[in-house]
Amino acid sequence: MTDTFDHTPQIWNAGQLRDALKDLPDDAPIQIGVADQPGDFDGYHGYVLVDAEHVENWWPATATVPERTETEKALTLFADWKPDTYDRLD
Repeated sequence: MTDTFDHTPQIWNAGQLRDALKDLPDDAPIQIGVADQPGDFDGYHGYVLVDAEHVENWWPATATVPERTETEKALTLFADWKPDTYDRLD
């Protein structure tokens, strides 16, 4: 039987992010460290923030309900690899 554990990170809200950004100049780049494994930031991978979009949920139409989309009061932040020269992978 495989050992498992519950991973329950403290998820930041918009207020915490605003507070963390308050003293940064407007042109400061935002870097994102992504854990290699749940909760393991010792070997994290660094990325840069490239976009943010409001979260949208989409439900297809059914026999009784039309197609619908709802925009949540949440953001998805998109990260990409840092600027550098990389080998092209085929």
